Amino acid sequence: MRKLFMILAVAVALVSCGSDDSPKQTTGQKAEKKKVVVPAFDGTAAYGYVKQQCDFGPRVPGAKAHQDCAAWLVATLRDFCDTVYEQDFMTRIYNGEGVEGKNIIGSFNPNAKKRIIVAAHWDSRPFADNDPDESNWHKPIDGANDGASGCGIMLEMAKVMKANRIDDHLGVDLIFFDLEDYGTPKWDETTQHDDMAWGLGSQYWSKKPHISGYKAYFGILLDMVGASNPRFPKEYYSQRDAAWVLNKVWRTAREMGYTQSFINEIGDPINDDHIYMTHYAGIPTIDIIHLNGDDDRTSCFYPYWHTVNDNIDQIDAKTLQMVGNVLMTVIYNE
Repeated sequence: MRKLFMILAVAVALVSCGSDDSPKQTTGQKAEKKKVVVPAFDGTAAYGYVKQQCDFGPRVPGAKAHQDCAAWLVATLRDFCDTVYEQDFMTRIYNGEGVEGKNIIGSFNPNAKKRIIVAAHWDSRPFADNDPDESNWHKPIDGANDGASGCGIMLEMAKVMKANRIDDHLGVDLIFFDLEDYGTPKWDETTQHDDMAWGLGSQYWSKKPHISGYKAYFGILLDMVGASNPRFPKEYYSQRDAAWVLNKVWRTAREMGYTQSFINEIGDPINDDHIYMTHYAGIPTIDIIHLNGDDDRTSCFYPYWHTVNDNIDQIDAKTLQMVGNVLMTVIYNE
């Protein structure tokens, strides 16, 4: 009887433990991650936005093409975004001359506390001072890849996000920086070559954002993201200052099968808008930028950087599609 009692007691205990543990296991388990549907990004449409910018002509501050493109950007963003901000500012370029600039910001869910920035510069360089033909050094460039490619991706993102609303907890700000590319020309031997002569629009915004007290979770800068067969290593300062953001984006690219372009190696340190966003605005920001490998060191940038041939012929809709797919996946899964 005692043996029988012990067997029954063990059996009851096992049943009791099973019934007690079941709800604990259910409530203790992590809730299944909600399956996120990432809307389709259209690389061909993004290409059209790049071409539209180039069709205005070189977008050099002070030129009519610059004014016309600014008006078009603002109008296009107003069609898509919840709120559009125009940040007009005055600054000085490398030679001390005063120049007017305009940063343009398109926002989604402007009241959301958690915010993500995607940024690019929309101006183009006044000097083709890396052109192999020195007679072109004083000519302005179209800046199809160096500037317009990132803006084209952002405009298509805005269109898609209007039709496919992001979750209310998340805000997205698309920032179009001006006067990124007015740094000292290499043929000017009378002026000190200063890194601070570049990224003037992002320097201004990072110190005086469009909204007082503005904060963001992280930022992603796009620069030269439209050429065929792009090479995006992990830019050095991005790895140093915002490694967790870099890993998030590169992991997404890897999971999507883009490892031939989003390369898992450290690239050159680049003085770009993300530096000021990180250090002046306190927003950890990375730079997705086309950088050459060790087999081609005539320049660390893509072959037509700061030449008259940085035109629409260099833009590949497939590359825009890839970068857009990665960005949309990161945002909609945040």
